Amino acid sequence: MARIDRIQTDHYVIPLPRALEDSMHGTMTGFEVVTARVTDSDGAIGVGYTFTCGVNGGAIADILGREMTPMVIGRDAAMIEAIWKDIWWAFHYGGRGGPTVLAQSALDMALWDLKAVKAGLPLYQLLGGFDAAVPCYAGGIDIDLTPQELVDQTHQNIAHGHRAIKMKVGRDLLREDVAKIAAMRDVFGPDMPLMVDANMKYTVDAAIRAARAFNDFDLVWFEEPIPPEDPAGHKRILTEGGIPIASGENLRSLWEFRTAIEGGVTFPEPDVTNCGGVTPFMKIARLAEAFHLPVTSHGAHDITVHLLAACSNRSYLEAHGFGLENYVETPLKIENGHAIARDTPGHGVAFDWDKLERLRA
Repeated sequence: MARIDRIQTDHYVIPLPRALEDSMHGTMTGFEVVTARVTDSDGAIGVGYTFTCGVNGGAIADILGREMTPMVIGRDAAMIEAIWKDIWWAFHYGGRGGPTVLAQSALDMALWDLKAVKAGLPLYQLLGGFDAAVPCYAGGIDIDLTPQELVDQTHQNIAHGHRAIKMKVGRDLLREDVAKIAAMRDVFGPDMPLMVDANMKYTVDAAIRAARAFNDFDLVWFEEPIPPEDPAGHKRILTEGGIPIASGENLRSLWEFRTAIEGGVTFPEPDVTNCGGVTPFMKIARLAEAFHLPVTSHGAHDITVHLLAACSNRSYLEAHGFGLENYVETPLKIENGHAIARDTPGHGVAFDWDKLERLRA
């Protein structure tokens, strides 16, 4: 039995080549990354991480390093479910979301990586295995682009192997969003899978109006039209707007996803870096399956490709590295619209630690 010997926590700020903006988060110039390196008593190492849009990474790193690490040192590294449960309830009163669950996500991810490395299996096989080739889409933060710039960006994404696209909506003038969607359909045709993401911009009534305006374009889904805490609102948008709803990147627990699904979310969308890690992500996927729903994902595509590769009800992987792809040894491989889970032991994401060191927060 190998025990957790030490955990190294690090905090970095990844600059973006150009500032990005969506409908609600404002201008983003960089993303914070908090990493966890778990070493067991045999010397084996597992790696996990979480990220923010540029704010609150220090709190996450502090919780992970100062609060969680002493709780798990010396424990059996293979007993991930027990560790997860103990951390969740120890931090429940003062946490149950926010930086606490992001810190837990990084730790849980590292433990699963460590377990797969020691088993000599790719993570997706350790989790059950379904298909290493996962349908994916290119997710852009592109609300500020003109229709022509959006089309040009899409041509680049197609050249890189993508066959499905998600674009941002939520401009102050709805007709501008409609014009951009129309431009995409005019250039790329009716069969390219196309999703839109409002980043919680709308009221319920405004989202229904937008959904009706988008209805002629045969969208795969309408993502985060409103904040996730309003299941009744989502049900109205789905019923009155007529477009499937994706949501979940801002939900922080299995139980919140149950409420969202019962409230009308048709594409549950967990993020392994903020829903509590691999452990609850897989439970959320199975929960969706019990409701006959497809599961999608948000962020951390190098890790999440393994999780969806173990799910028979997966839909699309969001491929968006938020600049982190420049600091890993082997970026995600995309072939003809599919992301390919690596066949190396663990999740296979090897950070360039020397390069990251220059970005330490």
